[in-house]
Amino acid sequence: MPRTAVMNEKGLTLVDAINEALAQEMERDERVVCLGEDVGLNGGVFRVTEGLQKLFGPDRVIDTPLSESGILGTSIGLAMGGLRPVPEIQFEGFLGPAYDQIVNHAARFRTRTRGAITIPLTIRVPVGGGIHAPELHSDSPEAIYTHSPGIKVVMPCTPYDAKGLLVAAIRDPDPVIFFEPKRVYRSFRERIPEEEYVIPIGQAKVVTEGTDLTLVSWGASVFQCLEALDGLPEDVSVELIDLRTINPLDRDAIVQSVRKTGRCVVVHEAVKTAGMGAEISSIVQESCFLHLSAPVQRVCGFDTMMPYYKLELDYLPDAPRIREAIEQTLAY
Repeated sequence: MPRTAVMNEKGLTLVDAINEALAQEMERDERVVCLGEDVGLNGGVFRVTEGLQKLFGPDRVIDTPLSESGILGTSIGLAMGGLRPVPEIQFEGFLGPAYDQIVNHAARFRTRTRGAITIPLTIRVPVGGGIHAPELHSDSPEAIYTHSPGIKVVMPCTPYDAKGLLVAAIRDPDPVIFFEPKRVYRSFRERIPEEEYVIPIGQAKVVTEGTDLTLVSWGASVFQCLEALDGLPEDVSVELIDLRTINPLDRDAIVQSVRKTGRCVVVHEAVKTAGMGAEISSIVQESCFLHLSAPVQRVCGFDTMMPYYKLELDYLPDAPRIREAIEQTLAY
């Protein structure tokens, strides 16, 4: 039994939910294997895979050398051989050495072989800032990988969504990068079903319904959006959308909401220039132009490297910045 079996009475954290999803999928399908630096004996740098090697053995929960390119290259080979590997990259900044394997190999094999070979690969990656980590440990590179056809990009922010989306990712026939916002790994608990369930990749979630403005976000920033809404006047009605999946993007959810509200603000941690907020703004302009009452605003990280500890929280979009953008858009 997964370690979470006796914990769900008080709710599971994001870490717990991911651990439970991995355990259940490994129990259900012997083709599922986990690999990465310290994922076995130590249970991963954030202890997400804790206990899995004891349950399934070192042949299915594999400690690897410190080589991201090697981890991904091996995983691609395992996937080609019929397994469903779930490699862990310890921090999002360490995806760089594996970039070639991901975008030039994993993403392209379906097209390269005209569908003869698929790569059922789920790359788990802690993502984002807010934990005072050093350089290369706090970035938000989701737009980079969304720009590469053939890769699905997922970023849940709640335990319930994390479990259901990870199951969907593991069962998907194509490569998925599963970003896990580390800022909310253990920040709260949520009661979720103990049995397996699947949340389809590509479906956004309406967190709060509204009629005056559409607020679009994903990952840990969703919680700063909720905090911003708490400070608004009671007569302001905001519809908050958590994308959950960055690629494929749920365009219909965005367009339908903005056509109803006439206003849109996009919030994300990543740098502003060429971030996903720019793509969403373009979608809104193309599909909702005659419905808009104000220009789309973006509340993002700044166009610089994530700063060190003292300035890190000033870099991340916070509730006051989000609230100010909402108020300016409503007053336009």
